[in-house]
Amino acid sequence: MFEGVLPAIITPFKRNEHLAVDLEGLRSNVEFLVSQGVHGIVPCGSTGESATLTFSEHEKVIETTIDTVNGKVPVLAGTGSNNTAEAITLTKAAKNLGADGVLVISPYYNKPNRSGLIKHYTKLADLDIPVVMYNVPGRTGQNLSADWVIELAKYPNIVGIKEASQGYCGSGDAGITQVSRIIEGTRDEDFKVLSGDDGLTFPILALGGIGVISVAANVEPARMVAMYDYYQKGQINKARDIHYQLSPLFRAMFIDTNPIPVKKAVELRGMAGGPPRLPLDELDKDKTAQLQKVLHTYD
Repeated sequence: MFEGVLPAIITPFKRNEHLAVDLEGLRSNVEFLVSQGVHGIVPCGSTGESATLTFSEHEKVIETTIDTVNGKVPVLAGTGSNNTAEAITLTKAAKNLGADGVLVISPYYNKPNRSGLIKHYTKLADLDIPVVMYNVPGRTGQNLSADWVIELAKYPNIVGIKEASQGYCGSGDAGITQVSRIIEGTRDEDFKVLSGDDGLTFPILALGGIGVISVAANVEPARMVAMYDYYQKGQINKARDIHYQLSPLFRAMFIDTNPIPVKKAVELRGMAGGPPRLPLDELDKDKTAQLQKVLHTYD
């Protein structure tokens, strides 16, 4: 169900005192992405600033996304927390709203031990909704190791992982080596690996991954879809060419903390964006000029 190019969408905010969620802007953004052929939508992830959304806003963003998509593509809603009880509440809400599955970041700050982590994910899986784990140790401070992922892959309703461990400097494997180890260890399971790093999508597809939960697809959805489609058709050289065409954009999305650059990029493209909420601040003047230079290459 969750394969291909799934944009991790921004949450647009109005430029007012409270930075209220711009629900009409959200609808417009989602309609545009679906019209460009994306294979799914991921609201309320890290790119959607879930950490600064209230529970009420979180539910409203998911509800609006599901209503706008109207069954055209799957909706994989972010419902993670470092508090299992909160993650359960958010996951139940997403299920009741009609989400097709949930994306659950591994608990941040707490650094749970193995048994606690297993219980965290299996309690969510017991809610009878497909769960995609999300490993991003650069944000959580703890790598969700390949061995733990392989163990969790055996549980019903734990259907895949978004892997974004590239660059992690902790102990053990990370990045492409870890992706390979996970795919190797889950080939007998109905378990899928999605890239969580746009720049690694092409090599992860080569290893047997089935798509990407993408930041760059907010900005260049059609090109991201074309890269994936060419790969699936066996036109590897064409897919590789698009990978290199998009590589400057992949890098530009991280000239500052995500989603600061992508929110500015969509605004520069005329879409709903708005500033990020504190403690994140807007992209500065020099980096905005750098981003504009990259965007102009895709005009």
